[in-house]
Amino acid sequence: MPCVLAMIGGIAGPSFRPIGASMFVMQDGTCFGGLSSGCIDGDVVRHAAHVLKDSIPRKLRYGQGSPFMDIQLPCGGSLDIFLVPIADIGQLQPVSDTITEQRAVTLTVDMDQGGVSVTPHSLDGQSVDGQSARDQNTQEQTTQLHIIPDVRFVVLGAGAEASAFAAMAVSAGYDTVLLSPDTGTLAAARRAIPNLSTLHITQAAIPDEIAIDAHTAVTLFFHSHDWEADILLSVLNSQAFYIGAQGSFRTATARIEALRAKGVDEADLARLKGPIGLIRSTRDPRTLAVSVLAEVLSFENSQRQL
Repeated sequence: MPCVLAMIGGIAGPSFRPIGASMFVMQDGTCFGGLSSGCIDGDVVRHAAHVLKDSIPRKLRYGQGSPFMDIQLPCGGSLDIFLVPIADIGQLQPVSDTITEQRAVTLTVDMDQGGVSVTPHSLDGQSVDGQSARDQNTQEQTTQLHIIPDVRFVVLGAGAEASAFAAMAVSAGYDTVLLSPDTGTLAAARRAIPNLSTLHITQAAIPDEIAIDAHTAVTLFFHSHDWEADILLSVLNSQAFYIGAQGSFRTATARIEALRAKGVDEADLARLKGPIGLIRSTRDPRTLAVSVLAEVLSFENSQRQL
């Protein structure tokens, strides 16, 4: 099934979407994704029909310096759009697979001959999610897009805070699993979000079937902190990019001391966040959920910029 990949390959000034934002245009005109708030997408589809017909890649400029003077960008900047013919959309199945499997890949877009290729991508701190960068070792018309998986959440706890946060994360579109020793907490979360993944645990440990990788944030919402130390000992040995636990400053200090007494080194202790949330001292579970979700995503964004 042939299609055209339309991708933002360059930005000057403000923009509604980032470099790497993409849209697929099928032969029947069906579109998936979007490049703007609607100001250019229709025209891109019109140009994509020509690319489907002659199989020749094209580059479009909208905004400042554009030949399309009748199309204005409300943001006032300019966009370079790459239109790349793809003989079979099935070529992108590896991208779908790796996103599902939480693996990073590099999508190489050939603006000379058309087509794309997919290769594994190592997270070495040199790539940035959502950005395309020129590959200096290949032709000038080859562009690479590093595709990094979304954040996923492993939530542990008991009470309204745990269920509220898990529901908030799922509602925002993030892969989330809630683990709790309290069946009432799990039931409340499932009522709020019926498709939420939940697991009842009977000991202070994360089951082996729960994978924690470099794209995973682990959050703890326990009122009884007896469970925390053993869970955190396990989590601190993982690649989780964010590890945090609710509680006051006094609770956070006591938590650190308990882990230090168990032999956890200072580097690992520095990974543990607490108190968690951008809004300090909130007592409303919903506000706490928003506060913690914002903190995790802010931290994740700053890590990817390093």
